[in-house]
Amino acid sequence: MRSSTVTISLFLSLGILFSACQSQTTGLPLPGTVQNTPAPSPTPADSGGASASEEGIREINPLPPDPLEISFFSKDGFPLQGKFYPGAELDLPVVVLMHWYPGDQGDWEEIAYWLQNRGMTGIRRGVPWLDPSWFPALPPETSYNVLTFTFRDCEGGCSQLAAEDWLEDAAASLKAARSLQGVNPDQVIAIGASIGADAAVSSCAAALNEDPQDCLGALSLSPGNYLGESYAEQVNRLESSRPPRPAWCMYDQEEPEAAVCETASGKLYQKQSWQGGNLHGMHLLTSTLDPLPLQRIVDFLNQVTEP
Repeated sequence: MRSSTVTISLFLSLGILFSACQSQTTGLPLPGTVQNTPAPSPTPADSGGASASEEGIREINPLPPDPLEISFFSKDGFPLQGKFYPGAELDLPVVVLMHWYPGDQGDWEEIAYWLQNRGMTGIRRGVPWLDPSWFPALPPETSYNVLTFTFRDCEGGCSQLAAEDWLEDAAASLKAARSLQGVNPDQVIAIGASIGADAAVSSCAAALNEDPQDCLGALSLSPGNYLGESYAEQVNRLESSRPPRPAWCMYDQEEPEAAVCETASGKLYQKQSWQGGNLHGMHLLTSTLDPLPLQRIVDFLNQVTEP
């Protein structure tokens, strides 16, 4: 009987020892393989009791400042070409710039670099909006993600009016902006000139129908009801959203479409006009007007992005 007891005890001891050894080797990588071990999540003791976001500390964007060529698709599957100018930090707002009829996304190049505020510049000159020498300086801590794109069949300038298609293209650009690396998807802002001015306010209003966080507001340079939708009605849609979103209109009092901005209204709606000699769209972006139109764009961005 004692012999049996000793045998059983020995058997149990060996079993326990085997289990302990097995538990120590569980999870080890096999020969020839690499195991990725995730870094431990910071604890209150690691971070001093508060996260970086709670302390207002932002992470530097790992993307370089050089613009990135991107492609995305309109609702009907039409491929659109754009450029993404990454901001200096992660989780910054993204500004979508929509071009006018005579041009394409290239007209916004220097404005995009200026809003990105990472020391970049293009090489084209000859018109005020491509000459950054007069642009107002942004504070060093100010930086935006920027997306430009070209409406379908508008490379080098639009060949014919395609109102319905361009409205869909504009809506697709806001969706594309929300998916870009490092942007804050709840802080999308639309700015446009001429046809882009109408597209900006219409696409912003349409986005808010899907999600009240999908667009912070729209700024329009010389809208003209070019895309078959009433600018004043789109402004009202932004005002009626919950929360209400601002729309700003910039125009020359001497141009025929000045009445478009003047007929819109709302508590958050702002108009900025000049008597510059029938300036339209991108021609408003010049150093000869007071206040500087680019400074008014800064004022608009400050309003829509303030906490």
